[in-house]
Amino acid sequence: MGLLRGVARTAVVAGTATAVSGRVQRRQQARWDSQAQQQPAQQEQYAQPPQEYVQPQYETASAEAAAPAADPLERLKTLGDLKAQGVLTEAEFEAQKAKILAG
Repeated sequence: MGLLRGVARTAVVAGTATAVSGRVQRRQQARWDSQAQQQPAQQEQYAQPPQEYVQPQYETASAEAAAPAADPLERLKTLGDLKAQGVLTEAEFEAQKAKILAG
């Protein structure tokens, strides 16, 4: 009778473990499914910033486009001064000078 009792005990333990494991697995799957359903809603929520943080759209006219074109001679003098002060290197000065003279 001892062998039969041991086999029965093993069957009960294995059956209980299987039932508990299945229940845990179903709970986890339900939790993952609910998270997956909530995730697109959260992504939509964060896709657009709140209305108070939306930056207003301004016209894209730059200050340079609005300002009148400076005299090329004045621009060359300014470049010469910057080169003399050591702000511009020789290569930078030549590149900017060519740009001004080109138009």
